[in-house]
Amino acid sequence: MRYTIHINNETAAKEYEEFVSGHPCGTFTQSLKWADVKPGWKHEAIAVKDENGDVKGAALILIRKIPVLNTAFLYCPRGPVFDHGDYETLNELLEAIREIGEALGACIFKCDPAITADDINAKMMIAAGFRVKKTSEDNLIQSKSNYILPFKGRSKEELFAAFHKKWRYNIRVAERHGVKCRVYGREALDDFCTLMKETGQRDGFCIRSREYFERFLDAMGDNAKLYMTYCGGMPLAGAINVTYAGTSSYVYGASSCHMRNVMPNYLMQWTMISDAADNDCTVYDFQGVPHYEDEKHPNYGVYRFKSGFSGEVISYAGEFDMVYRKTTAFLVNASISIRKLFLKVAAHFSSGESEEIPEKPLTIHQKVV
Repeated sequence: MRYTIHINNETAAKEYEEFVSGHPCGTFTQSLKWADVKPGWKHEAIAVKDENGDVKGAALILIRKIPVLNTAFLYCPRGPVFDHGDYETLNELLEAIREIGEALGACIFKCDPAITADDINAKMMIAAGFRVKKTSEDNLIQSKSNYILPFKGRSKEELFAAFHKKWRYNIRVAERHGVKCRVYGREALDDFCTLMKETGQRDGFCIRSREYFERFLDAMGDNAKLYMTYCGGMPLAGAINVTYAGTSSYVYGASSCHMRNVMPNYLMQWTMISDAADNDCTVYDFQGVPHYEDEKHPNYGVYRFKSGFSGEVISYAGEFDMVYRKTTAFLVNASISIRKLFLKVAAHFSSGESEEIPEKPLTIHQKVV
């Protein structure tokens, strides 16, 4: 027997976090802390228990109301979280989510769990009525392909030895030039945001505001760290890293055009990998490598840089849609794609000013995350 509880008190929240943070499919975007990073969204968190009161499944659901269409959009980032092949728990989760959606007049429930296409859970979700979104990876909310470095019980020395020889050389170049990378507090956030602005101008993407990054660090607490890389007092590279559920994730990164010859990005990645190993993580996640198979794609350089650390690509099953109101759901999905395209084009013509993703009720012309 399975039954659902809503996470609305401290005891339930503790049980929820213990389950998600200890589960092989658990991710930081399914932590309750993630809801505090997204104040413009409402949220519901639920857990499914068995007859013994043990948590068997969980889901953090972000809710965005769309007043123009008198509906709501439900999104479960990298969730829900449940054991492989546990169809009973999946059904209980979906029924509880359907009831939440019904109360809000929702048109669609979207999720992108951390599972591969051949995972039994992906097959169960399709059997339960989900449809996998067939579209370009550019139109997905999160990247379908991530580059990961599984530690597999290897020491830091063994991890380093497995890097491509040029990558090892570049790390040593940085060290010889006096480049230093370590964890900083909020006092370095201005430097990070300056680098992020420069990176956005150079690479053509809209950036988050300082307030967003401050909120991110505050909400994620001890799970998040700000890494900054300096040489002679000059900030050269920075990253926001999140450690959760045994995985260290490189979530945001920025770098300067200056002094690239001292290889700060190589040392920064090695510092984060080394710290992850010291903190008993089992995986370092470089995050997205969209279009990694296309050497002619503008994004291929991202994959080339990450691949030098001798990890592997993991391709997730993608976005799963449970449609409650077909026509309205079509309009919402179209608006997501249009907004992503608009931001991509706008970035190439921007003055470098930060564009914060809207934290107000969603219209069909706004990006959802």
